[in-house]
Amino acid sequence: MEYPLSTKRHSLSHIMAQAVKQLYPEAKIATWPDTDDGFYYDFDFGEDIISDKDLKKIQNTMKKIISQGQEFKKFEVDFKQAREILDTMWEWFKNELVDKIESWDFKNKEKISDKISFYFNTSKWKNSDYYSSLQDYTKNNSYESFEELDWDQVKNLKFIDMCTGPHVENTRELDANSFKLARVAWAYWLGNAENQQLTRIYAYAFNDKAELDVHLKMLEEAKKRDHRILWAKLKLFTVSDLIGPGLPLMQPAGMIIRKELEDYLWDMHKRKWYDRVWTPHIAKEALYETSGHAAKFGDELFRVQWKEDKFIMKPMNCPHHMQIFADNQFSYRDMPVRYFEPATIYRDEKSGQLSWLTRVRAITQDDGHLFCRPSQIKDEVKIITDIIKEFYTTMWMTKEYWVSLSVRWEDKSKYLGSDDVWEQAEEALDSAARENELPYKRVEWEAAFYGPKLDFMFKDAIWREWQLATIQCDFNLPERFELEYTNEKNEKERPVVIHRAITWSFERWMWVFIEHFAGTFPLWLAPRQIKIIPVAEKFDEYAKKVEQELRDADLRVTWDYSSDWLNKKVRNAEKMHNNYILVIWEEEEKAWTVAVRNYKTKEQTSESLEEFTTRMIEEVKTKSL
Repeated sequence: MEYPLSTKRHSLSHIMAQAVKQLYPEAKIATWPDTDDGFYYDFDFGEDIISDKDLKKIQNTMKKIISQGQEFKKFEVDFKQAREILDTMWEWFKNELVDKIESWDFKNKEKISDKISFYFNTSKWKNSDYYSSLQDYTKNNSYESFEELDWDQVKNLKFIDMCTGPHVENTRELDANSFKLARVAWAYWLGNAENQQLTRIYAYAFNDKAELDVHLKMLEEAKKRDHRILWAKLKLFTVSDLIGPGLPLMQPAGMIIRKELEDYLWDMHKRKWYDRVWTPHIAKEALYETSGHAAKFGDELFRVQWKEDKFIMKPMNCPHHMQIFADNQFSYRDMPVRYFEPATIYRDEKSGQLSWLTRVRAITQDDGHLFCRPSQIKDEVKIITDIIKEFYTTMWMTKEYWVSLSVRWEDKSKYLGSDDVWEQAEEALDSAARENELPYKRVEWEAAFYGPKLDFMFKDAIWREWQLATIQCDFNLPERFELEYTNEKNEKERPVVIHRAITWSFERWMWVFIEHFAGTFPLWLAPRQIKIIPVAEKFDEYAKKVEQELRDADLRVTWDYSSDWLNKKVRNAEKMHNNYILVIWEEEEKAWTVAVRNYKTKEQTSESLEEFTTRMIEEVKTKSL
């Protein structure tokens, strides 16, 4: 029987927990979700300390379990019986989950029944003494729900876990070479830093060994592209302990990339009739109380105590843009009104979650908000989508992208606004996605707290998927800020606000961008476009003339006038990923040419200086890859 990959991963996570219990009988098991490339399981190992070196024996035990052809069997009990079973097994984390499920305090996407399901594994192989107490329990308690259990199977019980499934029917239906335990990490129970710290074991898992090998090869390539290595090598940004984690500093080379990115984004937006605005980095607390951000972000806010008023470093730009709109008197003829601002916002992320450009405290968004009538939503989504497609086509990332229509789920307490407003917003985005022929699917539980959104998912050069651009439809903030425009009947109406970001944030994009291009950037974005290397000092004068002509063409040029050998000069230029290396010696000086080395293709050519300059200008202008 062919099973979905999610079922195989879920079964493997169950088997990993079984292997852990065989090797570490005192370990307690917690939660076990799938990931994009496998799964993980959290454990409390008590006094035992588990590290990556222990993964091999856990993995070998898993393979042994698979080879035994153990069967997965399901049974259901009520909440009281579930607690008794878990108490017998001393599995207190699972018992706490029962409490949360019963009290509806568990983040489940579907309605939960009044039953708790368990899966157990059986086989003819010798049983573990650990489960003897559970066997006695099931034998001595004649619950109606146990009638479906075959006592011969229970006698051969190997492992039991509380879970919803589904699983494969038999462990032999899994490819024992389709998974690999990846690493050990730390995590807090239920993601709360005030709870107990657990050991998390990550695993990669796919349909078969071939798929796993492709993924592992991709991971090896990802190591070479790691922005944490390349940023230091290429001197793109700096992280200072004196300034603090999550607050990267842009080096000159990094700032060139950032500024070129900003200029390109603004060029696209001004062609679509956006106006540029600027807002300060702090605002009174009352602004974010009105918007709802104060309640939403809570401890993540940086608070500033002024002499009289309480201020907050802005966690979002949208409340500021609401104030700009509110200070004008717009009619229906003015709509839509579009604002663009690449602005830095601040959130006090937990120190353990901060990582280089991956997770930061100073976040620069290429932010934009447009205010329109409900009838204009479809056209505005089309305009934003066109910008997104142009940008990511330029970046070579539009192959096989898809769009998540992110909506709220059943627990509506976490969202602003009434049901009517949300239904209107969700239908507006759904309709806009259909009419703009976006490759989208509806995903619950991913909406912003003020409205649904379209999240664009793109793949990089090694096929990793990233959530980047976003379009968010908001009927709530205009209501909270009492925004108005005058309609055809000279009556006041509320606008709709559409939030959009093309890169999500500059920091996140630069992280993806560095790894996508492996530090070898397109010429128009490259901080080091051309390196001039005279072979000997006597050619320096001609080299300086070449440099000046290229600079006059607004190209970024550096030089190496050192006394090092040519090979060392070339090697140093290549280490810094200069797109083109121009070697200057006697022949070039006489003919007014340059010897060109293309770092990316390794091609070597000889061109007139005029031809080379013209070609570089065209490559920058067309944003060629």
